[in-house]
Amino acid sequence: MNGNAHGRLGIMNWLGSLAVLCAWIALWWMASNAGWVSRVFLPTPQATFASLLEGLNLSGQNSNGELLAFTQATVGRMVQGWLLASLFGVLLGAAIGVSPAVRAWVQPTLEFIRPLPASALLPLAISIFGLNPGMVLFVVAFGAMWPVLLATVHGFAAVEPRLSEVARCLQMSRAAFVWKMGLPNAMPDILAGMRLALTIALIVAVVGEMIASQSGLGQAILLAARAFRASDLFAGIVLLGLIGFASNALLAFAEKRLLRWQQP
Repeated sequence: MNGNAHGRLGIMNWLGSLAVLCAWIALWWMASNAGWVSRVFLPTPQATFASLLEGLNLSGQNSNGELLAFTQATVGRMVQGWLLASLFGVLLGAAIGVSPAVRAWVQPTLEFIRPLPASALLPLAISIFGLNPGMVLFVVAFGAMWPVLLATVHGFAAVEPRLSEVARCLQMSRAAFVWKMGLPNAMPDILAGMRLALTIALIVAVVGEMIASQSGLGQAILLAARAFRASDLFAGIVLLGLIGFASNALLAFAEKRLLRWQQP
């Protein structure tokens, strides 16, 4: 496929995605304005958009901008947890992945811990760390670490065996092999795991804010639901979707740039 055809295909896919989004918004508008669902539970898109602008202090009126502060808290918690998860996930994954013996010993333990949802560990984390931002950050990092860790283990385990033979012939140290041969070959798996980890970090951050009563979008959505402020509730949900979309798009762009050497 030549460049022009590939570009046209990308534009068609983008237009198709935009059409689906517009269709969903139109259905939402019809359901709320026609009274199919009570506006107590389903606000109109106009009311949601107005609440979003007011919460972000973009309406041009006197507004407190609380939603902007909540967004900054959630995004900061998500990014910090994701960075910690990526760091420890890559380091532990590389240490496990380069050694078949260590993989054989550790793999059963990893498979036992991996399915545990991070939100289920929140009561345990609260009992250990108490109700504080550090507790939520720990749970976010723990939950987001597993995709990076397992992807790194898989990436290093899948390194071409002949590269190991070359490294032995060159008398390369284990650290040099990991840095010069293992890491570049495992990078596609690592970046894929990091993209998944970023989504998990956002989800766990929101759940942690709801359960631990920490400032953030999770707490804002919970309080809006309890007060039956449907427009504020949907504004928070829309904002979470935008954060997830933007963060994934940025990481996908970075992944494409970092893996240019793999493209033909």
